[in-house]
Amino acid sequence: MFRTALRTVLAHKARLLMTVLAVMLGVAFVSGTLVFTDTLGNAFRNQSAKSYKDVAVSVHSYDARESDDQEARKDGPGLSQATMDRIGALDGVATVTGRADGFAGVADPDGNLIGNGWTNTGANFAPGKNGQDPAYTFTDGSGPREDNQIALDRETATKGEYKVGDTVRVATNAPVKEYTLSGVFTTEDGAVNAGGSLVLFTTEAAQKLYVEPGYYRDATVTGASGASDAALLSGIKKLLPENAEAQTGEALAEEQAASIEKSLSSLNQLLLAFAAIALFVGIFLISNTFTMLVAQRTKELALLRAVGASRRQVKRSVLIEATIVGIIASVVGFALGLGLAVGLRGLMGAFGAKMPAGPLVVSPTAIGSALAVGVLITVIAAWLPARRAAKIPPVAAMSSVHAVATTKSLVIRNSIGGFIALLGTAGILAGASQGSDGRFLLGGGAFIAMIGVIVLIPLLSRPVIALVRPLLVGAFGVSGKLASQNAVRNPRRTGATASALAIGLTLVTGLTILGVTLGQAIDKMTTDNIKADYMVSMANGSPLDPSVPVAVEKASGVAAASPQQAVDLEIKGEPFPVSAVTPGAIEKLINLPTVSGSLNSLSGDAIAVDEDTAKSKGWKTGDTVTVKYVDGKSAELKVGAIYRSNEFVSPLLISTELANPHEINPFIREVWVKTDGGPSAAREQALVDALGKNPAIKVMDQQDIRNEYSGFISTALNIMYGLLAMALIIAVLGVINTLAMSVFERQQEIGMLRAIGLDRRRVKRMIRLEAVVISLFGALVGIGLGTFLAWAIGQTIKGSLPGYELVLPWDRIALFLALAGLVGVLASLWPARSAAKLNMLTAIKTE
Repeated sequence: MFRTALRTVLAHKARLLMTVLAVMLGVAFVSGTLVFTDTLGNAFRNQSAKSYKDVAVSVHSYDARESDDQEARKDGPGLSQATMDRIGALDGVATVTGRADGFAGVADPDGNLIGNGWTNTGANFAPGKNGQDPAYTFTDGSGPREDNQIALDRETATKGEYKVGDTVRVATNAPVKEYTLSGVFTTEDGAVNAGGSLVLFTTEAAQKLYVEPGYYRDATVTGASGASDAALLSGIKKLLPENAEAQTGEALAEEQAASIEKSLSSLNQLLLAFAAIALFVGIFLISNTFTMLVAQRTKELALLRAVGASRRQVKRSVLIEATIVGIIASVVGFALGLGLAVGLRGLMGAFGAKMPAGPLVVSPTAIGSALAVGVLITVIAAWLPARRAAKIPPVAAMSSVHAVATTKSLVIRNSIGGFIALLGTAGILAGASQGSDGRFLLGGGAFIAMIGVIVLIPLLSRPVIALVRPLLVGAFGVSGKLASQNAVRNPRRTGATASALAIGLTLVTGLTILGVTLGQAIDKMTTDNIKADYMVSMANGSPLDPSVPVAVEKASGVAAASPQQAVDLEIKGEPFPVSAVTPGAIEKLINLPTVSGSLNSLSGDAIAVDEDTAKSKGWKTGDTVTVKYVDGKSAELKVGAIYRSNEFVSPLLISTELANPHEINPFIREVWVKTDGGPSAAREQALVDALGKNPAIKVMDQQDIRNEYSGFISTALNIMYGLLAMALIIAVLGVINTLAMSVFERQQEIGMLRAIGLDRRRVKRMIRLEAVVISLFGALVGIGLGTFLAWAIGQTIKGSLPGYELVLPWDRIALFLALAGLVGVLASLWPARSAAKLNMLTAIKTE
């Protein structure tokens, strides 16, 4: 039986090739994902180990002045020089290096920011006795020796076309300054590897920018020969203030490696999820292929039964074929996965993320998973066809009466499918009715409903295709009539073929509708809530320097401006989110219709509260509220106004005049600006000029703001479309397979049609229309189910997004239908050509 199975595989190479392709794509995604994440994780682990190889102990501190505890604030902004000196005096300590770092953005010659903003970093150059800083290797020039000098990493210097001696404009949270470039270096710093930049200042300059003179944020300690890291850690801990903590370099490297693995796990899960989708879609193609192969070999299998083969042996022979195909597909898919892993690594580099050097890591887990997934999926998909083959009685098989599915089997299938679909629909509706708490229930219901619809697709095919039959007959005559009849001749096969397209388009449609709906809700929220012409913020999301609001107010053409400054207040021991704003200006910038009181009261000792918060706290206009500031001081403030909730401000507003005396480092998220005569290129340029042409500060108009909030949705959609395209490729292979089998089964029929006058052109048209009908049927099922799921998911998020209203993007839905039709046309090219080339006399004689 093994030899029989092997010969059968070799005898049907073309048909099995499509199965190999379907499994291969899924396996490639699984193995590529595992190899890619293993390689990346290993490279980052090695980088962390290399970075901390000579570090005995690492010390990190935070700004104690921001603590709620009055006693804790005495520890200051970080590690003092006195603390550093005490650590350096410990037995076994060879060197102590202090680090002060924060944001620093470099402008290119055109004034634009180099890097992505989030990983643009500045730090201090800390040379040892030999004049070198071991963290950096200089390829040109040297480290900065004066406060007006800086050094740049090689990638940033190359992007900006800077050479030693050039003047470089550098932006920090403070106003932009010009420095002389003293050197260019290479580094294993994570910020640079993530696509950012690194600027080195003198220690004194970095302390002024990021901490305070005489203080450091971090410190690294190297041990003398023979010194124990654990002993050094114990001694150093005793010398540290309350706002600092220490750990060994080895522990820090392991912690960073674990953090990297955790961050990679989300990417890993996303890619594996789409691999699972591709494999799930592939099951239908594999099952269809083996069903066709069994149908083609009915008499052969009957002969085997007649000469003594048992049912178990027949079933085993089909499963052996599936195993052989699965092994071939897995091996090829794994090789393709290695290429995919290399490609993903290169793609990340193309997007500006520099990956650490390291070999490709091929773990036993990746190899085992690829083989197990490929073989297991193929065998599972082939099990039902194998079971059917084993149940065919020899006499019935020889007379070909086996080919018609019994009414009983279809009734059982439809009953089971109907029950599963109803169960899934009930889960979806129940999850949607529970809002955000029902998402898990909805997800489970969606999966069950999709399975139910897939089981029911053969039942749905007849009435749905019957609706379009008059259109086909009217437009294409005999070819259209024959195509519609052929499409429902074998509803099981049609259903299995359409299922692959339905799954892909369910996901694509659902994601598209949600993306468009969320984008429109964000647009509406922006338009309804913002009156300002511009929003000024930092490119990396860090707080603005207090000088920015002052500079904005002095800019030409500014009619009103207000910072939105985050303030920490406590009310009855509970932390409260508060925005400090400029009284008299904020109502011109943000839409804040009052329910009671007036926002003008903010100019005194008053607060303004949004309507929802006022109701939950039982506050009314005129009530007195006791607040506690971050510096521990308390005050009695009146509720001067209650306003309608707005997503762009905190639920409680206070004036900057009240908040600033208690804030050491004001946290200014953004500045809102209204200009005379509305937004214009001249007004925007005036703001840019007033801010010193700082490349790290963004000046955004309302459209930019909408893009900022909705941009991630478009990016996510594009990624999803790219990944789901693989499922649609497998669906195309399924349509080709179905049509090829249909042509094979109907050779005699096609020969008769040719003999009575149906020419080759109309034969091709018949096959094409059949493919288009099957593809559009699958597309309609997928679009309908995707729309339903998008509506249900929307019900779980509408409560947290004001203005949410389901939007059906008819233009994109029409495009999906058109693409489904195109899939049918492309998939039919080869089968249609084969059908048209059949010799009519030979076809008529075919049994």
